[in-house]
Amino acid sequence: MRFEWDEEKAKANLAKHGVAFDVAMQVFDDPRAVATFDRIVDREERWRTVGRVGTATILFVAHTWLDEDGEICVRIISARQADKMEIRAYERGDEGHFR
Repeated sequence: MRFEWDEEKAKANLAKHGVAFDVAMQVFDDPRAVATFDRIVDREERWRTVGRVGTATILFVAHTWLDEDGEICVRIISARQADKMEIRAYERGDEGHFR
C-alpha cells in the first residue's frame, strides 16, 4: 500500500488539527481500524477510517482509495483526533455508526 497527499493540504491540516499526514498513515496499520464510505465528490469515493496510532491515540482520517496498476494507493485528505462518537464506534468495531 502506498500513500500520497497534497503538501499544502498537509501543512494546513497540521496547523488546524495538529496531526501530520505521515502519522495519520499509521491508522492503516491498525488491524482493528474501522472504515466506512462517506460520499462521492467529483466522481471520487471518499472514505472515513478511524484507527489507533501507537498505544493511546485514535485518529479519524478522510481519504480516497485508488488502484494504480494493481497497487492500492491511499490519498489522505484530512486527519484529526477522533471524537467521542468515533471512538465508541472504533471500540465496538461498528463501521456504520459514526459521522
